[in-house]
Amino acid sequence: MKNSSLPALALLLLAFTSASALVIPDPLPPAPQPIDDILRVQIFLDTQLFGPGKLDGRPGEFTSKALKRYQRAQGLPETELADHTLDLASVPEVYTTYTIREEDLQYIGSVPRQPSAQSKKKYLPYDSLLEFLTERFHSAPELLEFINQPMKLGALKAGDVVKVPTVQPFLIESLTPEPKLPEVPEYLTRHIKIDTREKMLDLWEGEKLLASLPITPGSGHLATPPGNWKIVGIAQMPTFRWDAGVLNYGVRTSNFYELPIGPNNPVGVMWIGLNRAGIGIHGTNSPQTIGRSSSHGCMRTANWDVIRLVKMITQGMPVTIEGPAPSPRPVIAKKKETPPPPPPEPPKKSFFQRLFGKK
Repeated sequence: MKNSSLPALALLLLAFTSASALVIPDPLPPAPQPIDDILRVQIFLDTQLFGPGKLDGRPGEFTSKALKRYQRAQGLPETELADHTLDLASVPEVYTTYTIREEDLQYIGSVPRQPSAQSKKKYLPYDSLLEFLTERFHSAPELLEFINQPMKLGALKAGDVVKVPTVQPFLIESLTPEPKLPEVPEYLTRHIKIDTREKMLDLWEGEKLLASLPITPGSGHLATPPGNWKIVGIAQMPTFRWDAGVLNYGVRTSNFYELPIGPNNPVGVMWIGLNRAGIGIHGTNSPQTIGRSSSHGCMRTANWDVIRLVKMITQGMPVTIEGPAPSPRPVIAKKKETPPPPPPEPPKKSFFQRLFGKK
């Protein structure tokens, strides 16, 4: 009698192989067209909190770093993206849909450019529904615009249905201001290690790598200070003291603006303060630039990453930062003032002028 389960088993093996295989076209399609096989890997890594950065379905530096760190954490051989053997069965579908809700509109509004004007608002919202969606679904705006053609995402309204990656959504509506999150004693054995040259933050427990995220550190004379530090407090939905003296020179001044909470606050939705004045790990209002720019000395990471990171860390944890120290500020020599030329000597008077005076 023939075993009727063999065809089913063969189909199961085929499905598993198809889920794991990754095909990268050569040449690549023009940007921003996503490669769904790469997007599936990015979604998987993002879900495991081995952040590939913004989801875009394209090969790149942070997708490769996230993959190799995840493989290392799982005791797997480290490979290039095209050669991975990850089981991606947990991501059966790359895309899903989202319907814009009426209540989403309360998080959209105008955001002034100048800190002086921002300080007069009660909340710093998203500037558009597109920005709301890019953060909610950890995505590059170009990805959302491409997969939703011919829809114009700049003209979205309540009731519109958009195609999005099947990633764990970032829920801005779930966050309330918390000046100091409670300590979690069992996490005190964990250790954050940051390499500013790699632009990566790694969370360790002993020899076990638990999570890894891309960051934007400082550079030059505003470089993130290397050393051994400690978390002194974690604030959710923080305000931000905008002080040009602190941002540019590390010197607190009396000329500052207090900026309100919101996703477009310069430190995003979370502040993890260290025992080094003015230095911390925090969210951002510019997630598209993570790892691709520099900060004023702190370590920025995407709001969707930092909100999940704080669920795995606590006040009192050590933080080790490796990388170049801030470079000395250039000394600007004062220009020597050239003394004014002496006044011209008066012409000598003749004998008769001296004797009789000027006629």
